[in-house]
Amino acid sequence: MSPGGLPGPVKLPFVRRNRTGGAPDAGSRGSTVVDFPGPKRSPRSRRILLSLVAVLVVLGGVVAFAVFSPALALRTIVVEGQSLTTTAEIDEALAPLVGTSLTRISTEDVRALLADKTPIEDVGIAAEPPSTLVVMITERRPVAVLEQGSDVILIDSQGRHLASVPDRDGIDLPLIDGGTEAVNSQVFSSIAAVLAELPDSVLSRLTSASAGTIDSIRLTLEGDQVIFWGSSERNAQKARVVEALLSVREPDQPVGEFDVSSPDRPVTR
Repeated sequence: MSPGGLPGPVKLPFVRRNRTGGAPDAGSRGSTVVDFPGPKRSPRSRRILLSLVAVLVVLGGVVAFAVFSPALALRTIVVEGQSLTTTAEIDEALAPLVGTSLTRISTEDVRALLADKTPIEDVGIAAEPPSTLVVMITERRPVAVLEQGSDVILIDSQGRHLASVPDRDGIDLPLIDGGTEAVNSQVFSSIAAVLAELPDSVLSRLTSASAGTIDSIRLTLEGDQVIFWGSSERNAQKARVVEALLSVREPDQPVGEFDVSSPDRPVTR
């Protein structure tokens, strides 16, 4: 006890831990715990880290410039490959894209804006910085024409109305009788399937296509020659036979009819 009755200082034992972090060593009277500082980052590591940060900042700036900079805004649209749709119609449809950065315009954006243009089957795009977008049009193939009053309507193999023209001058496609309602007839799909299979060299020589039934398809050529096709089966083989027959030099006795209803045994009359 200290003078005055107060307790004196109390001495607490020091605990020494073994080097493996286990229980205290037996018989240890006391020890001190030493904290070792963590490894210091070398100047080289700091330089690498700072360089990476700088690169990321620069890349972020480049991306932001490409996406938002007015220097890459669309100002000019170049249209290629169209014949059934006018350039003016396409420019009008794509007008909402003008002013948008080229980096933000996708093929899907262009395709969506042209979706109501029936003659267009597909599109592709190519950016030409700083401000030009090239739109490449793939159109559906016309295979025949219909007459509706004074209009001549080009249709594809699905009966889609692709375009209207004032007359047939320069249109080397066969006429399907029956006006626009012909596409709703039972035989239309059979006739259209035949016409879709023909190469342009044959299709351009046809003046009309008709069928009383699905098994009696007839194609009329210039000069009133007739191709009796029969049904719309084995169309590819029949098309090759017709192309071969029409490439042969005209004999002394003109042919009035080419019968390819049995393509293995074609007959001329």
